[in-house]
Amino acid sequence: MTVVKKHNLLRTELLKHFYYNKQLTLTELSKLTNKSLPLITNTVNSLVEDEYVWEHGLAPSTGGRRALSFLLNDQKQKYIVAVAVDQMITQVVIYDLMNNIKVKPETKQLILLKDDTSSLNSFTDFLRDYISKSGIPAEQILGVGIGMPGFVNAKEGINHTFFKPKGNITLKNHLSTKLNLPVFIDNDSSLIALAELKFGIGKNLKEVLVINIGWGIGLGMIVNGSLFRGHTGYAGEFSHIPLSLSNKLCSCGKRGCLEVDTSLLVMMERAKSAMATGATSSMEQIFKDTGNLSVEHFLHAAREGDPLAVSIVSDAAFLIGKGIATLIHIMNPGLIILSGTGAIAGKILMAPIQQAINEFCIPWLAEQTEIRVSELASNAKLWGAATLVIENCDF
Repeated sequence: MTVVKKHNLLRTELLKHFYYNKQLTLTELSKLTNKSLPLITNTVNSLVEDEYVWEHGLAPSTGGRRALSFLLNDQKQKYIVAVAVDQMITQVVIYDLMNNIKVKPETKQLILLKDDTSSLNSFTDFLRDYISKSGIPAEQILGVGIGMPGFVNAKEGINHTFFKPKGNITLKNHLSTKLNLPVFIDNDSSLIALAELKFGIGKNLKEVLVINIGWGIGLGMIVNGSLFRGHTGYAGEFSHIPLSLSNKLCSCGKRGCLEVDTSLLVMMERAKSAMATGATSSMEQIFKDTGNLSVEHFLHAAREGDPLAVSIVSDAAFLIGKGIATLIHIMNPGLIILSGTGAIAGKILMAPIQQAINEFCIPWLAEQTEIRVSELASNAKLWGAATLVIENCDF
């Protein structure tokens, strides 16, 4: 490897550390990278010259001479397009290098259907229009990171479930061509886990499982401090563990999958059906006025103690807890994080999940695992998508 290539690789590594940790000293960077202090000093100086990094004053005293700290330059004109896709809506936002919002986020209703090329065209047009309206030149955009449901092979850039371009071209290459930008795709649950590892309560931990409570029930696994993908890249299909109490047909074509009784889609349908047949709820007026119910209204109703919403969330959470008991037996994680859109329900999730763990998990093993609700809220999906760009782009 040439000296120039080694220098560029170290620059990229340091920029990633700044992105995840914000303010760092030269000594801290030396420890994080296992590189000598003189080499780190020279490389940071080159980043300062290129205006990626700037001096940020003296770090807090540790008893000796206070060290100079450095920070990413939030005025550097380099940006990240982050995209979060689920089965119902797509969100997009442009961040600067400090994860500050540069361009106001936009949301589009987009129902994902298998083998539906029109949804891919609509999705592509939405992103292209948003990026164009931003007025940001292409050379200032590091890339587009997209988290999406389905069986996603991040390495090859293929989604085997949704968004299948016609012809012999991968989804990643199709989008890169249409947007004229580097594009990186990954499963949404994997990216939520990455966000929790880099920015959330899983930061600096080695063994963490992240449950993505959304329109399905996803799972991201952090093993030995890194995202675990399994033999062919599809590890974490928590939704399709056969734990349902019903015999309903799942979207995967099998019966009894966990998601048929626990997904937000199922919870919403239960709430609307109950109100349509006379159930009393604080959500009634909204449902009567619009004929519909948003997931945000439903989950906030649960947080506020609405009996109908609490009952539905509790039933789903108990089954999720049964699945978590299985995960504890298999993985012995130090921490399990409840994340994704469903985490808006907050502490309402905890009691039924703990009840299921008490019933189905070996007590002394369960005691070794902490379960917490994510603190990243809606940021988890988009920050995960932004992290995907940082992990793969060329600065």
